[in-house]
Amino acid sequence: MFGRHSDKKLIEGIRRGDDYTLNYLYNNYFDLIRNHIIKNSGTEDDAYDIFQDAMVALFKKVSENHIELTTDLKGYLFIIARNMWSIQLRRVRRISQKEVDVADEDDISSLLDTPIEQIVQRSFLKLDPECRKVLELHMEGHDYDHIARVMNYKSEGYARRKKYLSKETLLKIIRKDPDYEAFTDLNLK
Repeated sequence: MFGRHSDKKLIEGIRRGDDYTLNYLYNNYFDLIRNHIIKNSGTEDDAYDIFQDAMVALFKKVSENHIELTTDLKGYLFIIARNMWSIQLRRVRRISQKEVDVADEDDISSLLDTPIEQIVQRSFLKLDPECRKVLELHMEGHDYDHIARVMNYKSEGYARRKKYLSKETLLKIIRKDPDYEAFTDLNLK
């Protein structure tokens, strides 16, 4: 059905939430993003997550009519994904550096009582049981196929989506925690 699509037709398809358009984008644009992420310290799962996040950002831009293409749509989506991956890598490096600093002090027990950990623990307990279970399985290192089987989901893709939604819900709960703003203000000074 799809030959060569014009960016304008693709944008219209995204705006309508057309499954054929979304499948076209995945089938034709995912490999570029996956290759970049894998070449830059990522995994296949990271690539799926970043691609999904980039698609959500693209959909939001299109639906709000805030898209200004300075390149083709493929390049635009790649730039979104590349920037998201760069941000995630910086975050991981910052966290890794903090873990090294704590380990250097030989006081691991203090890490367990940090304000941010308390905020995350409280927030995690506020999640519904299904979200908690999905995130626990993901944190234990299980792949999406395993999560789908354990949770009786119809597909690996649904397990990936459920993990993403659960993570987003957890982040919203964390940001609403009264101690979170105080913690972020302290760490920005």
